[in-house]
Amino acid sequence: MTPTEFSPATTSQLDRADALCTRQGGRMTQQRREILGLILDAKTPVGAYDLLEKIKTPDRRPAPPTVYRALDFLLEHGLIHRIERLSAFVPCTHLLHDAPGHDPDHCHDHDHDTCLHTAQFLICKSCKSVTEIADSSLLTTLRGICREQDFVMQGASIEVVGLCADCAAKARPAGKAARKQAAPSPS
Repeated sequence: MTPTEFSPATTSQLDRADALCTRQGGRMTQQRREILGLILDAKTPVGAYDLLEKIKTPDRRPAPPTVYRALDFLLEHGLIHRIERLSAFVPCTHLLHDAPGHDPDHCHDHDHDTCLHTAQFLICKSCKSVTEIADSSLLTTLRGICREQDFVMQGASIEVVGLCADCAAKARPAGKAARKQAAPSPS
């Protein structure tokens, strides 16, 4: 698969992103589409230099600013998120994927006249998987704190680090066995 060839599912998501950008007054160039497609297809968060390597060909040697400009555009249009802790990017799953009762064209919240795109992430420190969650009560709490402090919130990202269910399950048996060996035997 060449960098510009994507699965039908990814192509459908790219088409939806393109339509959203058009409605927002933006233009999804081929370069931006390719970068977004690579992020959509990645199994884990992907860094800017990883993306740069993936789009290089013998005939094309893009410079880092090219990738960063595409990433800035995708961030601005709410199509991806930056995971600060990992210095990497993930797709905005709530914007691009179908969910029951979900409006894909406008999934973020409004704070007065400012469109507020929020994200909460669970980051596994073992396998590096990232799960995006949406908990409106967290946003409500943040808004309340900001109101109390007379602070105008323009964006919010919460990154929770720990172990995903799979990695936690793998870690448990070893921990239990070690505790059993250390425990004195009943006499």
